[in-house]
Amino acid sequence: MTIEVQVPDIGDFKDVPVVTILVSVGDDVGLEDPLIEVESDKATMEVPSPVAGKITEILVSEGDKVSEGSLILKIEGEAAASAPASTPATPATAPAATTPAPAVAPAPTPVMDAGFSKVHASPSVRAFARRVEVDLNKVNGSGRKGRILREDVEKALKSASLAAGAAPVAGGMGIPPIPAVDFSKFGPVEDVEMPRIKKLSGPALHRSWLNIPHVTHNDEADITDLDKYRKEMDTMAKEEGYRVTLLSFVIKASVNALKQHWEVNSSIHPDGDKLIKKDYYNIGFAADTPNGLVVPVIKDADRKGIVEISKDLMDLSAKARAGELKSGDMQGATFTISSLGGIGGTSFTPIVNAPEVAILGLTRSKMVPVWNGEEFVPRLMQPLSLSYDHRAIDGALAARFCVTLKTLLGDMRKLMW
Repeated sequence: MTIEVQVPDIGDFKDVPVVTILVSVGDDVGLEDPLIEVESDKATMEVPSPVAGKITEILVSEGDKVSEGSLILKIEGEAAASAPASTPATPATAPAATTPAPAVAPAPTPVMDAGFSKVHASPSVRAFARRVEVDLNKVNGSGRKGRILREDVEKALKSASLAAGAAPVAGGMGIPPIPAVDFSKFGPVEDVEMPRIKKLSGPALHRSWLNIPHVTHNDEADITDLDKYRKEMDTMAKEEGYRVTLLSFVIKASVNALKQHWEVNSSIHPDGDKLIKKDYYNIGFAADTPNGLVVPVIKDADRKGIVEISKDLMDLSAKARAGELKSGDMQGATFTISSLGGIGGTSFTPIVNAPEVAILGLTRSKMVPVWNGEEFVPRLMQPLSLSYDHRAIDGALAARFCVTLKTLLGDMRKLMW
């Protein structure tokens, strides 16, 4: 019978473009084989087949906009094998992932198709392979059902270059390439698969670093009095099953500082000559998980007090560690904070999480002697590292923002204004 395939639950997205159609009319597909790719502002996601069968009709084209429930194609298959229409889309590439990957990927499945046009790869991957002159028939696919990914083509290209003693392909934008090295000549080596989160976040970080003129401003805030109050709140919070950390106060103070310096909460307009002023305050925070960093978002942080922010932090952090974050939990941030907490360090340069224009880095606080005009007294100082997009924020504004922030952290009463 004919099965009508619809776009499943893809999170809080609407009218997302179809970027790649992965099948053609007449193709045989298996259960959960990828059919199309759709792309939001945060992720590229595959829509899997809910049934095994033959493609009889494709109802969308690349560039069309679709939402949950949109009809995309028809498959002639067995109804009994059909999966529910709500089968979630599978992320393909994104700044961050919500499901941890195994430490070691399953062994690649050889692609045995006879024709170049029939290999299991998306049109963009086939186009890339043609451009760099790699025969896909000789490439092992590491994706689902043996699908060939761009990384597989790049790996095959590097292997061919090493075998031929040729120089690796140059990077884009005229950037000199990093030469490929056969490390096995110097000692034992092992290829260890990256966690999926790092595979997905890496390209986004690279894109931000190449496109944004980063500058980092370093400062420090006196949190001696604040930390005493935080410890009192934390003692009471433990009895109710949550914790109050310094990050809760930094989020609260950051919102107040963003209100006074709205440019730090903005984004650059696509035309490049305007700033998009945002009248909402969603604060992302980098959460450490066994498989890498993800960035959950505390929504409407300006409407929440320290207790509610602390509970949100605990809840979202637990979901991140368990791999249970939903796409909506990581969307809509206007400003991000990356805290190394008690790990250590004195400062660092966090990478701006585009399309945001600034990110705040925190390292471990330390007790130091501070001159008060008459004598040195011990004060607990918190290092602050603000990285910013110099197109939207100049050095003077960055310095003023940090002065406002450290003033708020140094006087708890001002946090209540």
